[in-house]
Amino acid sequence: MGLKSGARLLADEFHVREDQDFRLKLLEAAKDRLGVAQSLEEIIAIVRSTARSVCSADGVTFVLRDNGKCHYIEEDAIGPLWKGQKFPMETCISGWCMMNKATAAIEDIFVDDRIPHDVYRKTFVKSLVMVPVGGDAPVAAMGAYWNEKRAFSQHDVAAVEALGAAVSSAMQRIAA
Repeated sequence: MGLKSGARLLADEFHVREDQDFRLKLLEAAKDRLGVAQSLEEIIAIVRSTARSVCSADGVTFVLRDNGKCHYIEEDAIGPLWKGQKFPMETCISGWCMMNKATAAIEDIFVDDRIPHDVYRKTFVKSLVMVPVGGDAPVAAMGAYWNEKRAFSQHDVAAVEALGAAVSSAMQRIAA
């Protein structure tokens, strides 16, 4: 490896760390705001205004469980997604996450059977991370979307999960 390529690698590594530090600061600020949120509407507004930056995503959604359906309540994205629409829990990835109490990190949505491909073809989405919200009995999900296929690092998934955990805590607090 020549001096130039080694210097480039160090610069790239520095920018990755710098981006992770910035995202961590944004996550901490979002957690602080969620810690004092007084209503579900306020929680949703915080997610809408912070999640894309925390996750370095091209879009985010907030989904509530609604009588066996996934209700896409809010979004912030480079293009329209599904705000206001409802889908059966069994037919969408947000429902899968809530029912399985598990995160889904999908590098290529068009090769994953849990994704309703016809619904996604109308959007920019190529990759996603979806997390359940609500602890042992998820009542919501939060999704981060990217307009290109991508392999997710542990940091990518951890950022979405950490924000989802903070949202879960805030929702549990206001429900009590």
